[in-house]
Amino acid sequence: MTVVEERSSSTQLPLTAKEFKTDQEVRWCPGCGDYVILNAVQGLLPELGLKRENIVFISGIGCSSRFPYYLNTYGMHSIHGRAPAIATGLAVTRPDLSVWVVTGDGDALSIGGNHLIHALRRNVNVKILLFNNGIYGLTKGQYSPTSEVGKVTKSTPMGSVDHPFNAVSLALGAEATFVARALDSDRPGLVDVLRAAARHRGTALVEIFQNCPVFNDAAFDSRREPGKRQRHHIPLRHGEPIRFGASGAFGVVRECVTGTLSVRTVDESEAEAVVVHDEQRSDPSQAFSLSRLGSPDLAHIVAGVFRAVERPTYDELVRAQVEEAQQAAPAGLTALLRGNESWTVPPLSR
Repeated sequence: MTVVEERSSSTQLPLTAKEFKTDQEVRWCPGCGDYVILNAVQGLLPELGLKRENIVFISGIGCSSRFPYYLNTYGMHSIHGRAPAIATGLAVTRPDLSVWVVTGDGDALSIGGNHLIHALRRNVNVKILLFNNGIYGLTKGQYSPTSEVGKVTKSTPMGSVDHPFNAVSLALGAEATFVARALDSDRPGLVDVLRAAARHRGTALVEIFQNCPVFNDAAFDSRREPGKRQRHHIPLRHGEPIRFGASGAFGVVRECVTGTLSVRTVDESEAEAVVVHDEQRSDPSQAFSLSRLGSPDLAHIVAGVFRAVERPTYDELVRAQVEEAQQAAPAGLTALLRGNESWTVPPLSR
């Protein structure tokens, strides 16, 4: 567990990114995408306008879960897959805190799958950063729930036969109120998504495609190379037509017959056929369709905010119930124990 170096009401705001760095040596492999994400988060935290003691990062197990050691806030390196459960308890009992979860594709989508989907459906006020590198890195290269079919690893020497999870589709299926995706190679896009997640009231899931240079190197390289990036990367911008590629040569359109979304070349005469992105739609069906573009082979990567809607949060509702129960409860412990729900057990006869 890490704690802030200073716990004082005299902490001056605003803080700087440097003040969110610790004295711990950052121990990830050279070239790991986690470095970029850590730097982006450290740069974002001053924008929250919060003292370091009012921010908490909770992680599970995995390479990404070293995050709390490198942030000068409160933090907990918890157990495998259970970070959302711990974060839920903290969010309910401490509304004054900004609670963040850092997890990986193995931690969140395998042993932690149920904890993740229930946090999403409940709309707990936490921010979940899901690092997805398509592999188990900490345990040295086994296939993960997001590894592609046929993936050859130490645990699947003949290729994986599992169909992979699409984390964004999963979150939208659980009716999460905020769902987004970013790439570690797109620093501006990553920061924009993190900023939007931090502003959101409720569960915010951000999937981050992140390179593992040792066990799954170049998994996203076709989307990183300058010549190919424009062709494969589909950025989402609220209220704008979904166009991409050189001079917007490609667009996302809705097929008349099936009603599904597809990608094709468009010219100005077809501009009206291009789908306009609306992240605030209460119906998540269009966001879900966008999450399926390019799945499962990642022929296209859709990035940005898929959905951002408002709904009462779980922690607010729980606190309201507790307050109501306290006001309605009879005065004193004796009255409570001797209320209508008590009874007398007669002595046993011999």
